[in-house]
Amino acid sequence: MSSKYSIRALLLPLAAVAFITGCASNSPSSDAKVQQALQLDTVNSVDQYILGATDVVRVSVWRNDDLSISVPVRPDGKISVPLVGDVQATGRTPEDLADDIESNLAGFIREPQVSVVVTNMGSHEYIDRVRVTGAVQSPVSVPHRAGMTVLDMFLSAGGANPFAAPNNAMLYRPVEGEVVAIPVRLDDILTKGDIATNYSMRPGDILAVPERSF
Repeated sequence: MSSKYSIRALLLPLAAVAFITGCASNSPSSDAKVQQALQLDTVNSVDQYILGATDVVRVSVWRNDDLSISVPVRPDGKISVPLVGDVQATGRTPEDLADDIESNLAGFIREPQVSVVVTNMGSHEYIDRVRVTGAVQSPVSVPHRAGMTVLDMFLSAGGANPFAAPNNAMLYRPVEGEVVAIPVRLDDILTKGDIATNYSMRPGDILAVPERSF
């Protein structure tokens, strides 16, 4: 798998911020795109974990403890494995990396069996964050946790400031290379108990609260 995948994933939150900053209006996306975005898994940011720089992996070679190591993925995207040398890790799944190491070890030991476990997911520190920006008391960026909602994030930002238009809030969600704008009625959630738009947050989401027009 190409390392372009992980680079693209890292840039998605930045693209979302640029999209929000450049918006001339607070217009929602089409109903079809909104529904597509709301159907995405809100627990995980990717279907398969893709390795990246600063991740730490445990490479275990069955019955060969001397070849088993715990090693970080270097900035050049590679790890060093005994006997094998440098192996490309960035942009690959742990399973794909294990298969590659197995193939390389086959020239040194008989029928190697390799497993790769990610012990520190450093490369997803920013990909898996959620953010609140705009007319709130204290804009925040925090690691995503399963079950967190729009209201949770809004309250963690201290709520609206005096200039906010909470019912015009937007939840911006990266979907297949574009950013979908999902309307959120924060005032209705807070004052009417209407939780229809109290959506679960997905890794990479940005909740933007605009200022009201004067």
